[in-house]
Amino acid sequence: MIVPMKKVSLVILNKDKETALKVLRKSGLVHLEKIEGTGDKLADIKNKVSKLEAAAGVLESFKAAKKGLNQVSCSNDEAFLKAERTIEIQELKKSLFEKIANDTAEKDRLEAWGKVDPQELKNLSEKGVYLSLYEIPSDKYQLIGEDIQHVVVNKTKGTVRFLLVSDDKNCVRPEVMPPEAYEVVLPEDSTDVIAQRIVENKSEIVKLDKEVEQNAYYFKAIKNYNKLLQKDIEFETIFTGMENDGVDGPNSLSWLTGYVPADEIENLKKIAEEQSWAIAYDDPSDDDEVPTKLKNNKFVSLIYPLTDFLGTIPGYKEYDISGWFLLFFTIFFGMIFGDGGYGLLVTLISFILLIKNAATKKPTATYGLVCLVGFATVVWGFVTCTWFGLTPEQLENNGFGFLTKLTVPAFSNAFKGSTWALPWTTKNGAVLDVDKNLQIFCFSLALLQLSIAHLKAIGRNMKEKSLKWIGDFGALIQLWGMFYVVLSMVVSAEIFPLDLTLDYAWHWTVPFINKTIGFNQILVGKIAIILIASGFALSFIFSNFEGNIFQSILASVKNIISVLLGVVNVFSDIVSYIRLWAVGLAGAAISGTVNTMAGPMVGHAAMFVFLVLLLVFGHGMNMVLNLLSVIVHGVRLNTLEFSSHLGMSWSGFKYEPFSEAVEK
Repeated sequence: MIVPMKKVSLVILNKDKETALKVLRKSGLVHLEKIEGTGDKLADIKNKVSKLEAAAGVLESFKAAKKGLNQVSCSNDEAFLKAERTIEIQELKKSLFEKIANDTAEKDRLEAWGKVDPQELKNLSEKGVYLSLYEIPSDKYQLIGEDIQHVVVNKTKGTVRFLLVSDDKNCVRPEVMPPEAYEVVLPEDSTDVIAQRIVENKSEIVKLDKEVEQNAYYFKAIKNYNKLLQKDIEFETIFTGMENDGVDGPNSLSWLTGYVPADEIENLKKIAEEQSWAIAYDDPSDDDEVPTKLKNNKFVSLIYPLTDFLGTIPGYKEYDISGWFLLFFTIFFGMIFGDGGYGLLVTLISFILLIKNAATKKPTATYGLVCLVGFATVVWGFVTCTWFGLTPEQLENNGFGFLTKLTVPAFSNAFKGSTWALPWTTKNGAVLDVDKNLQIFCFSLALLQLSIAHLKAIGRNMKEKSLKWIGDFGALIQLWGMFYVVLSMVVSAEIFPLDLTLDYAWHWTVPFINKTIGFNQILVGKIAIILIASGFALSFIFSNFEGNIFQSILASVKNIISVLLGVVNVFSDIVSYIRLWAVGLAGAAISGTVNTMAGPMVGHAAMFVFLVLLLVFGHGMNMVLNLLSVIVHGVRLNTLEFSSHLGMSWSGFKYEPFSEAVEK
């Protein structure tokens, strides 16, 4: 359930503001409205946090930080000094890398010349010998005339390098020098000095890396200090951002506004009375941005790790669908993950971790959720006879034939060639098979889940005495009619024709008037079309109802394109659930392929290691892909299709009361 909230305003004396905020933070009751803080102290704390976070980002890649090895306890000041030094080292390393890159480029530029020392050339110039370095393409070298005094240093396949000898101290380029020849700029230092400098800088980087690695032992202290400062930022933001009456003096007032769970309002009133605060509270208005606090039993709360990971929070005025989310996500996970063998591994590993964490009193909701969905996968493995991608024949031949018996024939791989005839298909010979049965099951899940969405909407609107419930009822019967259309168009038009008529008689004599009413046939296809048409009409008229039916119709007319597309969306939303079958089928195909590749290696001792590696890698990769499929498809059906039929936009934000830091 979404916990009801009260909007509260607290008025305190300005001189008692700091003390009051400390008391309020200790209570951990009030989710405060957003406030913009100011001041040098706040800026200084934010600067510290920025450095701590940057340092933590550098240190978390080291083994000591990753595994929490030998973490050092220290004061907050010492932790900050380590963080500052880490940032300083990163800047030094950045500078050294730039120097190495520049020196390496210079060294590479002169590498073909061998050792180059500008000081030696300077010494020669003092003796009246002026040398300049030149390069020219090999095929243009013959253009250099004999009147140009030069010395060839070396020749490579495409270039000739030579020294221009001149008695001019300015080393002016001769006018007869071919334009293809270009002068090589001398380095500031000799190539030997450059090479030595590169080695020294690389050695310095290694030393700095070792120092950073030592700082990784302070990673936890840095993280804890960062968390503490985050709370200080929150406190200082509120302290400097609180509104006041603008009056100087001991009786000047400040105030703040926030939200408190309705069942905690008495506790806040008691604190306000003890601290001599003025307090006012009321139900939030429709315009208020109210935080959402969810409250469910331990079993339903298993879904919280997933919704927290996704960041999906219902708005305060929306629905808490945690229970339905958990139920259908569990089913979807089992169907998409699909393989009972995979599910067994997931269940065993998560159960062991669950017991281990429970013994150490650590949070276990994540492992509980994984254990639950793993068990659902095992159940689906029994239903469909899917175990590590093995065929029913392979299960029989390897002593696991009992698994082919503990199954549901209509959905089972063990009955892949079987068919099922329906009473009305005996004439045309159309039959159902395992794949069609699974498709029907997927669409039935769609009908069930989306019907629940509309029933919840009907219930809320009836409770609020709004005629919108008639529009929701129209959407519901439209969904039911569209379900049969999907069966006809996707599963089989022969089995579920739109003109299907069932011979079924029902009659009833009305008391007192002795008149008999009833029917001799059920026109299934026509009923489906009538449901769609009448549902569309009711939805068109009442879905926008706000007290005036004509205004409601006018609103639908204004959005006629969206309204018409809504009919198509109902069809596509139902069909969307076929992904449960299709993605599970793809996973089964991959696991079967891995087994086929591994088959020839079985029984060969020399290939045993390769066999194990192939099976572990192949099935492990398939499990990863299945997990991604669950996140993409299993979550989508809950957060998009189901939620859109509920009218949910997940526009909420979490209830986070002003409270003290958890870790010091």
